[in-house]
Amino acid sequence: MENEMRSIGEMARDCGLSVSALRFYDRAGVLVPARVDPVSAYRWYGPEQVAEARLLACLRRTGLPLADIRMVLAGWSGADTDLVRGLLQAHLRRLERELAVARREFSALRALLDARENPLTSLSTAAVRLSVPAPEFAAALDAVRFAAATDPDLPMLGGILFDVEGGSLNLVATDRHRMAVARAAAHGYDGPPVQAVVPLPVADAMRALSGGEEPVWLTLDGDRVSLDSADRQAAGHCLEHGFPDYRRLVRPPAGRRITVDVAAFREALRTGPVRGVRGRDGESGGVSVLRVGGDGTLTLCEDGEEEPDDIGVNREFLLDALAAGARERLILELGAPVAPLAIRRPDDDGAFSLLMPVRLED
Repeated sequence: MENEMRSIGEMARDCGLSVSALRFYDRAGVLVPARVDPVSAYRWYGPEQVAEARLLACLRRTGLPLADIRMVLAGWSGADTDLVRGLLQAHLRRLERELAVARREFSALRALLDARENPLTSLSTAAVRLSVPAPEFAAALDAVRFAAATDPDLPMLGGILFDVEGGSLNLVATDRHRMAVARAAAHGYDGPPVQAVVPLPVADAMRALSGGEEPVWLTLDGDRVSLDSADRQAAGHCLEHGFPDYRRLVRPPAGRRITVDVAAFREALRTGPVRGVRGRDGESGGVSVLRVGGDGTLTLCEDGEEEPDDIGVNREFLLDALAAGARERLILELGAPVAPLAIRRPDDDGAFSLLMPVRLED
């Protein structure tokens, strides 16, 4: 029986709750470990507690209040299915009422948004034509493509923002959890700023035409966008939805800047410790916990050993951002645990990625 006991880290992986959540439910008396080491205070769980912990994780994802969770677990252990069904049904009715209220408020918000002009996200009615060096255009697309959203519920983020201003073409993509910005030189247009949100399939077709060394020609004409390269063209209609004002989002507080060897850091991320964290949307993912030492060294923390200043980040997102950085060395800018993590190129201030941190405390 002793060798079947699970450490708090093993229990977290088996049930889908984070280590910090297990500590919270222990302090709350909801899921108390079978044994606590009297010297180290380390928690150990019995095999029979796994099913209860998985049930607790499921209840937590539904947003059930803590008091009702206690009652459901008590009813579950006592085989009182009528009590459990009644509590769950009452919670479902409460969620449906709250959703109805939220829908009404969102309808009001949409009306307010529709009534407000946003010149930063409107398309020019006059045709705009400019040339862009093909290698720069291709590199800029490669630097931002990974951050574009694929969620059908967020069609306004299912494209790449083409932002023409001051002799530059800025490309921006975001899925709310990450954002990437890159820049290419633009020639032949010196008018007011123009923006268009180019759907991903059109942007991908443009990338396929940008493998040469000659400039490519970009045309924005109303809701239509096209790219000409030699005798070939990729074209399509822009998305009708506006794009977030990315300039408000790309100024995270200055943090500690650490230069990393990308190949070594990627290998450390792939093989290093990772913890499971379940987000508000119910999806779980691997999270790497980063710590900056007093000497400026960057380390990956083991599960359960986090400190208040450590920063949690989605490991796959960070790997994608490092690959998109396309440099042997990149700069990581780490601020507070709740501030975005920036990945910057040492030689190109116009291309960078931002990753939203993952909250480590529940």
